[in-house]
Amino acid sequence: MIAAGQPDRAAGNAALELVILAPVLLFLIGLITAFGRVSTAQNAVSAAAQDAVRQASLQLDPAAAIAAGRASAQAALAQDGLHCDPQVAVNTSGSSSTPGFQAQVGQPAAVSATVRCVVSLAQIIVPGLPGSDTISETFTSPLDPYRQR
Repeated sequence: MIAAGQPDRAAGNAALELVILAPVLLFLIGLITAFGRVSTAQNAVSAAAQDAVRQASLQLDPAAAIAAGRASAQAALAQDGLHCDPQVAVNTSGSSSTPGFQAQVGQPAAVSATVRCVVSLAQIIVPGLPGSDTISETFTSPLDPYRQR
């Protein structure tokens, strides 16, 4: 109990606590926002790469596969609302162990697609956070070994 005429020692503590804790809370909110943006972008780029390789694997020639893969990836990123300038690379020549479209009919073949996107983090004001993050995903899909190429 406070005696009459004596000052309250707790007066002003709430304002001081707010001044100390507000920057910490804002920093945590910024980190959570950045994590959410990067996580959402990672999912969108992964889905775009999967769509690109699937569409490329359905085509009959390398030029059509590249065009279909790029168009599919760009459409998937636009649909997910990810605003970046995607770099889409469709590899129709396969690898040393599994050739691509040049494989003979009856031989296993594969096509791969890589989608790379730079996500801006500049709007999130958190000390030490980079201005952007590059996200890249690659997927490979088999080609039907018994279709004409």
